[in-house]
Amino acid sequence: MIRRDALAEYVRGSLWVLPTLSVMAALVTGALLSLIKTGSGSPLAFQGTADDARTLLIGITGTMVTVIAVLLGLAVVALQLSSTQFSPRLLRNFLRDRPNQIVLSVFVATFAYSAAGLYTVGVSGGGRSENFPRFAVSGALVLLFVSLGLLVFFADHLVHSIQVDAIMNVVERNTVHVIRDGVFAGGEAVVEVPEWAVAIASHRSGYVQVVRPHLLLRTAAEHGVCLRLRPRVGEHVVAGTTLAWVWRASPHDPAPAPHEFSQVMDAGVRIGFERTLEQDAAFGIRQLVDVACKALSPAVNDPYTAVQAIDHLSVIFCVLARRPLGNHVVRDAAGAVIIPGRRFPEYLAVMCGLIRRYGAREPTVAHALLRLLHNCAAVVADDAERSTAIEEQARVVIADAEREVAQPTDLALAHAEAEAVRRQVARNRSTVHTPDNRPDGPPTP
Repeated sequence: MIRRDALAEYVRGSLWVLPTLSVMAALVTGALLSLIKTGSGSPLAFQGTADDARTLLIGITGTMVTVIAVLLGLAVVALQLSSTQFSPRLLRNFLRDRPNQIVLSVFVATFAYSAAGLYTVGVSGGGRSENFPRFAVSGALVLLFVSLGLLVFFADHLVHSIQVDAIMNVVERNTVHVIRDGVFAGGEAVVEVPEWAVAIASHRSGYVQVVRPHLLLRTAAEHGVCLRLRPRVGEHVVAGTTLAWVWRASPHDPAPAPHEFSQVMDAGVRIGFERTLEQDAAFGIRQLVDVACKALSPAVNDPYTAVQAIDHLSVIFCVLARRPLGNHVVRDAAGAVIIPGRRFPEYLAVMCGLIRRYGAREPTVAHALLRLLHNCAAVVADDAERSTAIEEQARVVIADAEREVAQPTDLALAHAEAEAVRRQVARNRSTVHTPDNRPDGPPTP
């Protein structure tokens, strides 16, 4: 299962897999169309001679080579622009862009179809022949016009895809999808690793990309143990260091040998050379934070882009604020698997901390961060831990802004937003402590 997922993720972000398949499809299609016999009077048949057909195929082949070179050149420029101006971690989004892969595939297929036609059109047994598959040559013309239309579409798509709004919208959409469907549901209390736990070493170095807890639970239940991963999804591990611990309830009942879990750990925990968004919402957050920090650097000085990034982060954090976060635990009667996860205050501190330190001198950035915190406070409602974290971040943001901004007037909007955050947190706390919501008190008659 996990290897199939790894292959699917690799194919999704590869520029050569789909074009290679399209070449094979073009060759098969050309062979099949060559079997269709049509007379010169058919409206679907190419009307010229064999020499005309060869000239046409040669022209299409040469044209497509030039177009493919232009397409790849434009793609490289877009990748370089994205990397230098926004963040190198956004390159993966361009590689995974399906329209770009489809356009390149059609261009390559047109080239392969036309070049393969030169092998048979106008020649037979080493000599010239006037008989040729007219319908197949017409197919090359169709592919040429389709490629022309896709070239115009690619130019339009490329111009729009390198706009900062489009880039951040893609990151926001992908991250929200991961939060709703791919992030483990937390809320479990922290499970301490006992002294008698046995460490399982990692066989590979890299980032934890995907964890399949049910695969791990099956083996944990067979041995009657509790298994806890050390790294969270998205964190880096080094070969030879601890990847997980296993233990039984009693220190007098020793856990099985680590080598008995080697195979299931390889199957249940995928480690790769880069972070992916499959289960790692923090990676999407990191991409938007990078855009904001790059925009606030002295070389760029573009605070409005940073504000836009914070607005997109606000959508992500409001979705995060509604989900149970933290350690994810799956268990049955015989065993349990614990996957450590980030809690909402951790997500919030990393995001706010980086942008706040880079943008403390810019009042609009402080105001945007406080607006994000206000939105989060409005959706967390009765969660005391998250309300406290939001209040603390608002206090730090306004304190840093007051220290760095010379004119108090510039912080008027920021102070107003900070006060709105404080009032919202106070309302949340009053809701938690009303008699109807006391967890241990008797219900109100």
